[in-house]
Amino acid sequence: MNPPDEKTRELLRLIPQVNELAEAVHESDEGFGLPRRVVVDTTRQLLDSLRASILWGGDGSVSVPTPEDLDAGTLARKVLSSARAAMQPNLKKVINATGVVLHTNFGRAPLPSDALDAVVETAGGYCNLEYRLAEGERATRQEHLERLVCMLTGAGAAMAVNNNAAAVLLVLAAIARGREVIVSRGQLIEIGDSFRLPDIMSQSGARLVEVGTTNRTSLSDYSNAIGPETALMMKIHPSNFRIVGYTGDVPLEDLVALGSQHFVPVVEDLGSGSLVDLEPLGMSGEHTAADSIARGADLVTFSGDKLLGGPQAGIIAGSSEYVEAVRGHPLARALRIGKMTIAALEATLRLYLDPEKAWSRIPALRMLSEPAESVRSRANRLKRLLGRAEVPGLEYAVTPDVSCAGGGSLPTSEIPTYCLGLRHEALSASALEARLRGGDPPVLARVKDDRLLLDLRTVMDTEISSLAEAIGASIT
Repeated sequence: MNPPDEKTRELLRLIPQVNELAEAVHESDEGFGLPRRVVVDTTRQLLDSLRASILWGGDGSVSVPTPEDLDAGTLARKVLSSARAAMQPNLKKVINATGVVLHTNFGRAPLPSDALDAVVETAGGYCNLEYRLAEGERATRQEHLERLVCMLTGAGAAMAVNNNAAAVLLVLAAIARGREVIVSRGQLIEIGDSFRLPDIMSQSGARLVEVGTTNRTSLSDYSNAIGPETALMMKIHPSNFRIVGYTGDVPLEDLVALGSQHFVPVVEDLGSGSLVDLEPLGMSGEHTAADSIARGADLVTFSGDKLLGGPQAGIIAGSSEYVEAVRGHPLARALRIGKMTIAALEATLRLYLDPEKAWSRIPALRMLSEPAESVRSRANRLKRLLGRAEVPGLEYAVTPDVSCAGGGSLPTSEIPTYCLGLRHEALSASALEARLRGGDPPVLARVKDDRLLLDLRTVMDTEISSLAEAIGASIT
């Protein structure tokens, strides 16, 4: 780098000291209430960025600040804006108008109000997390959930960890470390964020034995692979994909019968883990945890925040012998869940004791099962609100489309829905989507056929007014 010329040195001299500018901002009326450390850090970042732009801008890689850019008032306003932004929460509520009910990027299942109330009640003070009140003695945190899971699945014992990947990891580490696990080649799935099941197995210390082919696996494939090093056979539900055409798989009960002959346990990873039958809704391909237990699986694992509709968790249920082996493994403590998750999960599970309550009060189930005509009613309500607002240049119409479950659940199921399709005379659908996404609250929707579709299946009644206001604010 060449020595700076006189013009560059003059610009550098215009940059104030960090403490000088930070103090001026912090003591101003506009800076009242902003923490000093936030103001100082924001000031330092701004001035460092300006200094770098001055020194390196000569090569054309960045624009060089002008003396007006370095005016004290201009700099103070930039610091104030950045400091205020830094004080805003990064994790915030969004309106999900994509029609994807269990959207992983948006936090999957919204919690039932019962679960929210339980979290507030439990987390706001002390609770009996690991204490048995009746006896006045220490207990395990799993006791709050185990009886409920067993009642709902028919399992002999149960426990929960922080997600389903952790549940699979813990089961393999506890039962199969240093030994072999037989899995159909067609079930070696990859879940979100490039996370692959073989990698989980490797981390557990178990040795993977692949059998069959991608599209067909027979019982003899499993039988021929069983040997003295076999710790368990694992069946993995392909919750985020389907193979169609010339296919073949081994029913769970046949695998269980084979395992019994050779004293090899069978573990089924259900993935999404529904506790209710979705077939009446026309959603095929998912069976319940209770079905798997009834068909003889020694252990099942499934998620808490997908089709179950609760908080992020991984549930392990099955025979007492194997659950106790898993519970006693050192990793169980590292993967355990906290009091807020336990409170939310317990409240959600209790709703399943009354199926009618589960369908009406668990948002994920309610959204999946809501009739399309009910969704259309909500879309028409949004249309009426936009009509009253008279948003300039905006065209909109209620249109039929399809929603999906998402979250790696029911990949081939399309759920009839209604959307409000938006077009604007001066904005493309992509530009309109970007404006809504950057609003307050942020609105997430989908672009289709040069229209922005707002799927009302995943928009709650209480969000309609806010959604209408957000649309108007994004354009005017």
